[in-house]
Amino acid sequence: MTLTAPRPRLAPTRDRGTVAVLLFRDAPLFESSIPISVFGVDRRVMGLPYYRLLVCAGEAGPLATTGSLRISTPFGLSGADQAGTVIVPAWRAPGERPPEPALAAVRKAHKEGARLAAFDSGVFVLAAAGVLDGRGATTHWMYAPALARHHRRVKVDARSMQIDHGDVVTGAGAAAGLDLCLYLVRTDHGAEAASALARRLVIGPGRRSGQAAYFDRHLPSELGAGTPIGDAMAWALDHLAEPFDVDEFAKHSAMSRRTFDRRFLEVTGTTPLRWVNSQRVIAAQRILESTDLPVDEVARRSGFASGPAMRANFLRVLGTQPARYREAYLASRARGGREGREG
Repeated sequence: MTLTAPRPRLAPTRDRGTVAVLLFRDAPLFESSIPISVFGVDRRVMGLPYYRLLVCAGEAGPLATTGSLRISTPFGLSGADQAGTVIVPAWRAPGERPPEPALAAVRKAHKEGARLAAFDSGVFVLAAAGVLDGRGATTHWMYAPALARHHRRVKVDARSMQIDHGDVVTGAGAAAGLDLCLYLVRTDHGAEAASALARRLVIGPGRRSGQAAYFDRHLPSELGAGTPIGDAMAWALDHLAEPFDVDEFAKHSAMSRRTFDRRFLEVTGTTPLRWVNSQRVIAAQRILESTDLPVDEVARRSGFASGPAMRANFLRVLGTQPARYREAYLASRARGGREGREG
């Protein structure tokens, strides 16, 4: 989703071709490495655009990461003062506030016209810095409820792969960080350059269908068994095919309906009905992928009252109709099979 306004004027101390990547302790290695892999290799001999990369520690290092590895960065926060783009790929815990010096560096970069970008859990750093207040943002779909809960001023959209405001860009989770980085290259240097780089990295030049197709039935860890909302959600997941209403849903939280509605919105960022219908869309996706049942029968087995009700929710969650989703899925599988045989 692009909501771009013109990028603000860059301070003379910053270079538009310089990218700073801000890393933190206990952040996952995969996400942390994505912008380094995209922007940190000089591919000018291949005719690809060049960026000067500054890898910066957002706090005192060395920084522990996945697999007991420790990262020593060549720059501290002062390195980010030179960059025209500052990227935050990961943060260690949704409920933990990032260090204030790092937040100050993010705010300074924003004030001085640098483009800010973050994906996956890194979006929590931009949110904590206040640069997303009153604006739409995306993150990994599993983190979306926590982002909505901890940062009430952010308008969380878990469906989008990226949301671009011109000065701030947010992206979805994990491998979608590659999509965001390619999007930044496309914005800077055009579609041809981004496509050439995507071919070099052996990935598609950008997915535009959103991340809703990747949702699954797992609950975020903060909503696990033993919590009233988590217990009610677990019950709902086990009874999706049954025609229950929100009153019945609320009973399994041991709360009044009014309290349940309020608490559910607080911890998930959405309403109980919208969440149930989204989960029923996920169930319908699996049936559409694995059977040739008619759409109305898929709707019944997924817990929807009718085929039209399922179609309306498919459009809301996935932006497409059930029949078209099935056609696209089968076509994708057929292409994969042909490529496997040819390889």
